[in-house]
Amino acid sequence: MRGQLALRAATAASWASRRAGRGNGSMIGGLIALKIDPSLMAQLGCGKRTVLVTGTNGKSTTTRMTTAALQTLGRVATQADGANMDAGIVAALTAHRTAPLAAIEVDELHLPHVADALNPSVVVLLNLSRDQLDRVGEINMIERRLREGMARHPAAVLVANCDDVLVTSIAYDHPNVVWVSAGSGWSVDATSCPRSGEPIVWEGEHWYSTGADFKRPEPQWRVDEQGLHGPDGLEIQLSLALPGRANRGNAAQAVAAAVALGADPVKAAAATGTVREIAGRYRSIDVDGRSTRMLLAKNPAGWQEALSMIDPAATGLVIAVNGQVPDGEDLSWLWDVRFEHFEGTQVVAAGERATDLAVRLTYAGVEHITVADPVRAIASCPPGRVEVLANYTAFRDLNRDLAEKTGVRA
Repeated sequence: MRGQLALRAATAASWASRRAGRGNGSMIGGLIALKIDPSLMAQLGCGKRTVLVTGTNGKSTTTRMTTAALQTLGRVATQADGANMDAGIVAALTAHRTAPLAAIEVDELHLPHVADALNPSVVVLLNLSRDQLDRVGEINMIERRLREGMARHPAAVLVANCDDVLVTSIAYDHPNVVWVSAGSGWSVDATSCPRSGEPIVWEGEHWYSTGADFKRPEPQWRVDEQGLHGPDGLEIQLSLALPGRANRGNAAQAVAAAVALGADPVKAAAATGTVREIAGRYRSIDVDGRSTRMLLAKNPAGWQEALSMIDPAATGLVIAVNGQVPDGEDLSWLWDVRFEHFEGTQVVAAGERATDLAVRLTYAGVEHITVADPVRAIASCPPGRVEVLANYTAFRDLNRDLAEKTGVRA
């Protein structure tokens, strides 16, 4: 009865939020529902075969790809907006109460208790790297917390990226693991063994600890430019709409998760190719005659992957950085990013912290100009293709400003 009351209150709150023009109301509905009945998440997840997706980078993209792959089996409950904490998860499950399957994006800090509530069939572990220290904390502590959380669910299949040292440590002792070689362009946060503290030695794509019986497992799935390679010699063409090596790795883990629940691997792989943008990321929009592509990055590992996606033929590159609470107010991470030289491309430093970024670009030897307003920064670029790379609130605010300017919403 308390659960039913919570759902009715959530529906009313969501309706009121929409009527007031305060968004779609899903978050406020989820918050109120959980206040009334803290066990509601477990009730809503009961009877569903659920995939949880977590990691520092790529959660939203992989969740969308996993959803597409699982839809080859049936209806899927998932978040439409990437709200990956308790209220957003409850809202997603409330909106899709009768769906037999679920693909749920989960913030890495929330994974242990969300897994306890939803008893997942599959957990996808993408990567683990330093994020906002003021919110997330020290990375080895997070690894230990996730390892302990997954140990409480021995029946769950862990789809784990064996190219990521910290993710491998989370899954290494688990009885039910599907190892995927999904790639890892960032290893700065795993130079030492999370189990012994001794150095990690890399030999090509393989790695091992010098202080513990801990090494890269042999993957059952791997991805390369030719396609996706699975168990028993399976080879599948992988044609994605999204750019970058990282997204091929995301697709590989999404397919492996869907196959663990019984999906046909060829159909699952084809479904991942239907994902074209995620909440405005990767979309292109015309801004004053400039074809502008929007990319999002939120931490050093994500920035490194996003920089590798920049089209060298672009006539302009706008890099927009804010330092608000959701971004992390400490921007010292800028010095961990390997900014490249963009020959023939006009680079513009933008955002509320454009000056901090400009100092970093100067030391990186990148010629640039500074235009704090991202919309004006785009207009300052020569006509043609403009790439925009922004952190969280800069990306959010720019999407809002472009919607007002062009009438096109993400």
